[in-house]
Amino acid sequence: MDSRNTKVMNRFDITSRLIAKLKHEEAVIGGIGNTNFDLWAAGHRPQNFYMLGSMGLAFPIALGVALAQPGRRVFALEGDGSLLMQLGALSTIAALKPKNLIMIVMDNGIYQITGAQPTPAAGVADIVGIATASGLVRSSWAADEEDFERLVDEAMSADEPSLIAVRIDDKPGVGTTRRDPVQIRERFMHGLGVREPL
Repeated sequence: MDSRNTKVMNRFDITSRLIAKLKHEEAVIGGIGNTNFDLWAAGHRPQNFYMLGSMGLAFPIALGVALAQPGRRVFALEGDGSLLMQLGALSTIAALKPKNLIMIVMDNGIYQITGAQPTPAAGVADIVGIATASGLVRSSWAADEEDFERLVDEAMSADEPSLIAVRIDDKPGVGTTRRDPVQIRERFMHGLGVREPL
């Protein structure tokens, strides 16, 4: 499917739909800005990790979590602009094949937080095409909200990494992440069962 044939959806709604499906302490890595603001607002959980100030690192961090905890499903939420900053992560993930990693790209075609400048994805780059060419064969555009939920369900039972791209509107995030990096890290490590609470 081509991104031009997909419905423009709302990031908070999509994030809320994802969080509602999580029943087994799945880890969720939220990229910077509105992606993690909506993750925070959709359902603050100890297994959520909120990126602060580092574009493009949600997928690499999620890869590390997926490799360290192969029995846990790991989701990474990233914006198109952030993913374009770190495209090399896609081929690394394809080569390592963590079957428990599910990547979701929220594509609004702009660098929203910094002033809504257009990203290359807005005009010439196809996120799913790039992912597929990088070796991630389970890469798809979500046609609409129901298709997004179907793709998530399929990815949760897949035996290879999956990437789901979603065309979203330019609405700002509905929440604001508490910006305490130490607290975010400690809560997440406790949520993954690798550290006792402070």
